[in-house]
Amino acid sequence: MLVYPSGVDVSSSALRFLAARLRKHRQTLGTRWRRLSAGRQALLALAHLRNGQPYAQLAAGFGIGTTTAYRYISEAVELLAALAPTLAEAVRAASMKAYLLLDGTLLPIDRIAADRPFYSGKHKKHGMNVQVIARPDGTPLWFSRATPGRTHDLTSARAHGIVQACLTRQILVLADRAYQGAGATFRTPYYHHSEQPEHYQQFNRDHARLRAPGERAFARLKSWRIMRRTRSSTRRISRTVQAIHVVLTCDYSG
Repeated sequence: MLVYPSGVDVSSSALRFLAARLRKHRQTLGTRWRRLSAGRQALLALAHLRNGQPYAQLAAGFGIGTTTAYRYISEAVELLAALAPTLAEAVRAASMKAYLLLDGTLLPIDRIAADRPFYSGKHKKHGMNVQVIARPDGTPLWFSRATPGRTHDLTSARAHGIVQACLTRQILVLADRAYQGAGATFRTPYYHHSEQPEHYQQFNRDHARLRAPGERAFARLKSWRIMRRTRSSTRRISRTVQAIHVVLTCDYSG
């Protein structure tokens, strides 16, 4: 296998942050020696998340075994994911805003045709459903765990407790038509009719304008190539999403 120098478009602050976490974790475990330093392990994990390269390729580049690369990456992802905010924390932060944005997306996965629970009829592909709560400017506050791709957005939002949490705190939520019937504080567009009143059409235009920044949350998530076609279990997909969320939103100055 050929090895060549490359780069990762991730901030050095994120690298230092993760390296510090790994050093602290190693001290807790009492680790004396490893093939890679904490800084190199952090770089390995960020390269995997950002570029989505297979473990074998990364292992060759870092001069370690494939199993070791898998173990180092998994450890780093778990440390990052543990820092992700909970739904309660996200809703508490959202309650200080005029409204929040709620949306769902499908993360493509490699599955055989027989895996019907993972097949989304809407997107015509296999994948995992992930929900996001975002601020009005599109900054993600919380990503849900992944559920099978054929799960309806409203069903998924209810299962994760999003609907109940927002109704309890009386938070105004802007969402698409998939969430119609969620509750009194949820605002969704009107269905188009041939003789739809002008004020309904104006409401839909204003609603779409306010909700548009929410697309940025998933756009930023999917800019990490590991999310473009994942090859792992449901739990690992969820932890990977949470890890990326921490890298995207963490305040490295603290």
